[in-house]
Amino acid sequence: MARDWIIGFDADDTLWHNERVFRMTQEHVAALLSGHTGAADLAERLLAAERRNLGHYGYGVKGFMLSMIETAVEVTGEQVPSSVISEILAAGQEMLAHPIDLLPHAREAVEAAAERGRVVLLTKGDLLDQERKLAQSGLGDLFDDVRIVSEKTAQVYASAFGEGPALMVGNSLKSDVLPAIEAGHYGVHVPHDLTWALERADAPEDHPRFRRIADLGALPALIDALS
Repeated sequence: MARDWIIGFDADDTLWHNERVFRMTQEHVAALLSGHTGAADLAERLLAAERRNLGHYGYGVKGFMLSMIETAVEVTGEQVPSSVISEILAAGQEMLAHPIDLLPHAREAVEAAAERGRVVLLTKGDLLDQERKLAQSGLGDLFDDVRIVSEKTAQVYASAFGEGPALMVGNSLKSDVLPAIEAGHYGVHVPHDLTWALERADAPEDHPRFRRIADLGALPALIDALS
């Protein structure tokens, strides 16, 4: 592949595990609030709070914790014990310090992409947390460019990739695949076992620039097939 190609990678749940940390924290808080509501009801209310608050807090651990506190206040009728608030804050601090666990083939896939084109990390979320995770991943030196944005839109992909041939690799159809395709590039879906409800969307199965691979180990062959 010529060097004028660009290969973009998402970070969370594409290169390293992320959603499972959120799920573990949610289960912990559900246990704390089990005297007030069930786990399913808590999950539904939390999701509604996260949806309401995205425009205020953005993506990431800090927004998640604020939405969790809001939900705890709601399900307890504004009688949430201060000890529960303290537990939620402590859980958030643990999330922000959680070690990075790379997904299978992550390093090999980025290294192979770097041999075939210009490699860009394009992720969203809290700036400090994403920078921490990238530094701990050991992958930072492999990227030609790193962009941490508040939202992934077609305009963001157009700015990051320009008009040259490019593909975006990620686990989110909503954020990684669909807007990349809208911007005129390839969208490569790498499914993850855990996907946040607000990142789900229908796959554009019949679109000529849509591709799906089982894991990152299949990426080098796909890049070669497109070149």
